Parts: sequence; structure tokens; C-alpha cells
Amino acid sequence: MYAIVETGGKQYKVEEGRYVDVELLGADKDAKIVFDKVVMLVNGKKSKVGQPYVANASVEGVVLKNDRAKKIIVFKQRPKKGYRRKQGHRQGFCRVMINKIRTTAQKSKSAEAAESAEA
Repeated sequence: MYAIVETGGKQYKVEEGRYVDVELLGADKDAKIVFDKVVMLVNGKKSKVGQPYVANASVEGVVLKNDRAKKIIVFKQRPKKGYRRKQGHRQGFCRVMINKIRTTAQKSKSAEAAESAEA
């Protein structure tokens, strides 16, 4: 079973027990993360495609580390003008271990308390 989730303006294929490197989330190490924007769920031959997102689906994970990728070199040059600029860049990323892919989102404790109060 795998899912396609959207975060940081990009879409990632995630599976339980694997990690994925996403844009920085602003979360500390060992923090729990929930991705609510699930674009697609695939379980064997069955699949659900969201319009734009799958209803009541979520993906849970834990932040393993916040790090920076390998350095890339940005080099600009204009021929015959003596113009050269060299610049390096390291993009930050957040490594998330995927623990659970849920097809139905669990209700929060506050929502459960509100429902029990109404009954």
C-alpha cells in the first residue's frame, strides 16, 4: 500500500516503513507529523483518487532529522565581458519516517468530547 501526499508544493510517493525527504516543515527531531493532503491511495489493485484530496485519509510519520542536501554550484558568466559569478547553495530538507497510512482519519479528542456532550 502506498499513497501520494502533497507538502511544500510538491507531491511525494510514500510507503509505510520507508522515509521520505520533504521540504523543511519547521518541526523538531522526533516530532509527529500528519499529512492531510492525500492525493491518491493505492492498495493492490484498488486505488482512490482525490478531487483534489482523498476524503478522510491521512499519513502519519516521525521526523528523523532536519538537514541540508549536498552543495550545488551556481556559475554565471557572460562571454567576452569578464563577468563571472560563482555561488554555492545547500537546500534544507526534513527526513520523515512514514509510520501509518490511514484511509479514514481519526477524530480528535476535542471532536469526540463534543459529540459525546451532544448525545
